[in-house]
Parts: sequence; structure tokens; C-alpha cells
Amino acid sequence: MKKWDVFVFGDINVDLLVPNVNRLPPAGEEWEVPVMETAPGGGAALFALGLARLGMKPVFLGRVGDDLYGNYLKRYMEETGVDISLLETGTDARTGISISFTDDRDRSFLTFRGDCKVPDIEDISPAQVSQARHIHLTGYSESVNHQAYLAFLQKLRRETDVTVSFDVGWDSTGEWSPRIYELFPYLDVLLMNETESLHYSRKETAREAALDFSSAGCMAVIKLGRKGALCCRDGQVWSREGFSVTAVDTTGAGDSFNAGFVYGFLKGEEPETALCLGNGCGALSCTGLGGNTMFPTLEKLRAFIETQKNQ
Repeated sequence: MKKWDVFVFGDINVDLLVPNVNRLPPAGEEWEVPVMETAPGGGAALFALGLARLGMKPVFLGRVGDDLYGNYLKRYMEETGVDISLLETGTDARTGISISFTDDRDRSFLTFRGDCKVPDIEDISPAQVSQARHIHLTGYSESVNHQAYLAFLQKLRRETDVTVSFDVGWDSTGEWSPRIYELFPYLDVLLMNETESLHYSRKETAREAALDFSSAGCMAVIKLGRKGALCCRDGQVWSREGFSVTAVDTTGAGDSFNAGFVYGFLKGEEPETALCLGNGCGALSCTGLGGNTMFPTLEKLRAFIETQKNQ
């Protein structure tokens, strides 16, 4: 019996959410807004919180500051069911903050990364990871840490029996290097959005990209936003349309999808079912402010999917 279901490491911060902002006040003026919310942020943290709401036992390795926001995040994570025994508190560090301004078309951000350095992949011990059934990786940044990720994945394969999911994320370096293909043989689940998949694969469609990625032996999952998602394994492609909801805030929708899909994967569900679970979690997370406030429990997720089937 493993201590945890999923080992998660990466970014965590506070999101300050200000909806329905079409423009900012001019210098010297003060405008009132009807609502402003505080919520947990950071893709890795949102993924861990989503798994906990579905009833799994995730552990989170990250860093927060010894401040008001850091205490808030630790309490929120723990109350949701995330094991925070590996969540470090920087004595002289400040927790990151991102202010999100949303309107009916898009979002914009003011972000302070904080002084809490995200743990490097070299800091993670395979022996510690082996206490979990699965590890979810984020934080990849091309030439900055490609070799470190490759070495870590190879070490995991040699020394542990954990399965691996990997959300590539946006390439802020702009390289979109084909070297990323070197990582794929060591993955069980590869997660990208449609734009990322086309950049990395140089293909015309997400389907072609998924077929190309999965030829290395992993299951390639491509998130298509409102259109749903598709995945490919061993030359076979599955797809599921997205669910129709009234979106309030799309923050964390991709991370919520990841949690639903990985939950299905770890429960041994068929790919089409895992896609359905991911789409449901992603859709429901958009119905409220923040990336996790409306993330469903398993009971609510099943009820939502059943309701959608009957419409």
C-alpha cells in the first residue's frame, strides 16, 4: 500500500480575482467594484486540489512565504485534503500573488512571483516519490531544464514503479524544440493544449500531433478548450466533445481537466471515460471565480455528466 496516490510538485500562489473589468481607472481615481475574491492559484497546486476533491490522496511539494497568504494557502490545501507535509515555508520569503482582471472577452494579469523559488526537479528524491502511485510533472522550460527532466525521468524508470503524467505547459523560451520528444518514452500520460501540440509537433491538426507524440509509447492527451479533448495510444484515437456551461472564469480549466483525466487514468477507466471526466472537471471549474472554488466532488461530477447526457 502506497502512502499517497499522487506526488505533485510545482507552483503555488494566491490569485486575487476582479471580474467584469473592462478598463482600469485613470491615475488619481478610485473606482469601486461589486466583488473581489481571493483564491489559490498555480497550476500544480490547482491540480493537487482537484484530485483531493475527487477523493484521492495527493501530496504537494512546493514553497510559500511565512506571511498571511502563505498561511491561507496551507490552511486551504490541508482542509481540502492535500497532504502538505512537504510544503515548505520560507522564513524570509513572500508568497506569490497574481491579480486577475476579467471581462466578457478575456483576462489580463498583474503578477508578483514572490521570493519562494519553485522546487527544482533535482531536489526531488525518487525514494520519496516511490511512496506514491503516480507523479505529476509541470515546470518544464526547454533548454533551461531539459537535461534535468530527462535525467529525472530516466532515474524514476530505473528506481521506482510510479506512473508519470506530464503537463508540458507554454514554452516561454519560444524554442518549441523537438528535443522534448526525448522525454516521451518515459511518460504514461502526456498533456498539452491544442496550440502547444501544434507548435511542438509541426503538424496541421491536434489529431496528427497526438498520433505523432504517442508513437513513443505514451498516451498523448490534447485539450481543445470548448471543443473538448482527444487522446491517442497505440495508434488509436478517442475524442469527447466539451460540456456546455456558462463560463464565469476560465482560470485553471486546463489544470482541472488534468485532475479529472488523471483520476480516471489511475482508476483504470477507458480513455473515453477519462476524457469525459476531464471535460466535466474543466467545465465545472469555469462556473465560478478561481481555479478550484467550483471544482466538483466525485458525486457532483457524476451527477453533472449524467444530467448532460439526458439533455
